[in-house]
Amino acid sequence: MLKQHLQQKLLQKLSPQQIQFIKLLQVPTVALDTRVKEELEENPALEDPSLMTQDEPKSEYDDLNDGPEDYEQSSEDTSMDEFNVDDYLQDDSTNDYSTNYNNGDDDEEKKETPIAIESTFFESLQEQLDLIPLSDQDFIIGKQIIGSLDDDGYIRRPLGSMIDDLAFSQNVMVEEEDVLEMLKLIQGFDPPGIGARDLKECLLIQLKRKDTNNPIIVKAMNVVENYLDEFTRKHYDKLEKSLGLDSEELKEVVNEILRLNPKPGDANQVTTKQMQIIPDFHISNNDGVLILTLNSKNAPELKVSRSYQEMFEHYDKAASKDKKLKEAVQFVKQKLDSARWFIDAIKQRQQTLLKTMNAIMHYQYEYFLTADERKMRPMILKDIADKIDMDISTVSRVANSKYVQTEFGTFLLKSFFSEAIQTENGEEVSNKEVKKILEDCIGNEDKRKPLADEKLTEILKERGYNIARRTVAKYREQMNIPVARLRKEL
Repeated sequence: MLKQHLQQKLLQKLSPQQIQFIKLLQVPTVALDTRVKEELEENPALEDPSLMTQDEPKSEYDDLNDGPEDYEQSSEDTSMDEFNVDDYLQDDSTNDYSTNYNNGDDDEEKKETPIAIESTFFESLQEQLDLIPLSDQDFIIGKQIIGSLDDDGYIRRPLGSMIDDLAFSQNVMVEEEDVLEMLKLIQGFDPPGIGARDLKECLLIQLKRKDTNNPIIVKAMNVVENYLDEFTRKHYDKLEKSLGLDSEELKEVVNEILRLNPKPGDANQVTTKQMQIIPDFHISNNDGVLILTLNSKNAPELKVSRSYQEMFEHYDKAASKDKKLKEAVQFVKQKLDSARWFIDAIKQRQQTLLKTMNAIMHYQYEYFLTADERKMRPMILKDIADKIDMDISTVSRVANSKYVQTEFGTFLLKSFFSEAIQTENGEEVSNKEVKKILEDCIGNEDKRKPLADEKLTEILKERGYNIARRTVAKYREQMNIPVARLRKEL
């Protein structure tokens, strides 16, 4: 027999307003303007006074409320009384939902970023191809080769695949010799090194464009052709022995190769848009007192539409309310609620950003005053979450996507968080301090005999930092510093 029973459970569920706030919180300043514009387009009950240049047009719903004589009372409309019109009527002069927030960044808002008009990498190559008198078949092969280049300017696809593409998509039957002939032609285009099939060919193309009567160029071509592996691994001793060169001659050869571009496609690459970093916060030093301000772009001037509020006034005066009017009022109520929630979420976002950044600034006060990374205190997400009485996930959303502009640079908030390391004296210091010492040691090392990780570990121990060699290697890799052998110079 089937048994039925009731059970009560306590569950935590996020409201739509909370979900909206969370999504807005992790949006950086550079993307907030787009998000606000999307909301303005989707919700006619939300307005930005700064974008309004003329009086509001009459709403399409005004005609529904022109007079009570147009409607007959319906017995099923008793639920209309559930709307409290006063909740949606506000005076513009005392609009609690306005997010007017002035931080003195008006000049910054008025600045317009100039847009550079340039030819893309592929357009530049196509223009060079158009200038050469070619047969129809060769021109098609050339376009196919250019279209097959990757962003670095290399041909990674086998020639056989391009021949198949020409046959199936262009109905052009060619031999491999035809493709090789056009590839050699394109390899003479600018930038030098374009159209190579591997790094060796790329470097050789560039060297052959130089003065081949120069003995240094000839020796550099020999190194690239026959000793590229030893060169990339910086086995200079082997190169000196194999080529019969002294250290000065080898240094000239190496410097000549290092001046070449291993990724010629990047020289004129403007197809990929780089995201502009707009700081969310500004910290200024006023005679030893730090002043924190929020970028005014984080505080758009939004308000609830007056015309939508007037719709409720018309409804309140209407003597008859039928089903059609009820649906219209339900739509207006939904848009007004959505506008209020969005404005509240923007305001809550501002308050959370300022509260979080203010806690970070005071926690790292000495660092922001001096710009000395050795003054940075160990700090984890929980430290800030406890100070502002918020969840760790909230602090994480702020730290992972927001930037602060200081007098010594613009930084991601996440970079101010670091692990604690205990010194021999029992004092806890930030691993940023250790990384700074490593960076200074490596920066001042003799490049002919760079410091190995074991030597760096010894230096740190002499300064009171008892750290394992594998930890030193981890910090070095985090700073994108290669191993000692690859830092060696002649």
